[in-house]
Amino acid sequence: MLLCISGALRRDSTNTKLLREAARLYGGDHAFADLRLPLYDGDLEDAEGIPAPVQALADAIAGAEAVAISCPEYNQSMTGVMKNALDWVSRTKGGPWKDKPVAIMAAAAGRAGGARSNYILRLALNPFRPRLLTGPEVLVADARNAFDEAGRLREERYTRALAELMDALRADARR
Repeated sequence: MLLCISGALRRDSTNTKLLREAARLYGGDHAFADLRLPLYDGDLEDAEGIPAPVQALADAIAGAEAVAISCPEYNQSMTGVMKNALDWVSRTKGGPWKDKPVAIMAAAAGRAGGARSNYILRLALNPFRPRLLTGPEVLVADARNAFDEAGRLREERYTRALAELMDALRADARR
């Protein structure tokens, strides 16, 4: 099963659309993670332990054969919701990211397609020691115009790159 994690909460997010396309190209079963988590707070953790939605996310990561993450770029960085999820999951037991095949991508309004977010996300994931794929990079620029009414990518170059990335992720997961 492919776990899809969108760094955007908006229902019609272009990053969620990109992940739907990724899941279609990956094939098989997939699920979407819910990043509507409380803000990380050490006092909350001390008083109540790991919140159930955080543990559910960590368990979903651990149980997935592979993970695809798409995160928009907010103010030249990854989103706060993505960073918060990474911070919370890092507090769970068992290291759910360790050796997990992970592909990252981005869709953003700017012409760089979320390149900075992608780079920062890669740096933030490194301490957890997943098997991060190095490419091809899928950075969808002018994301509001990149999808048709059915939610499919309009440009063949993006579809080709995404298909290649999902082929590599599937191969890595099944090795």
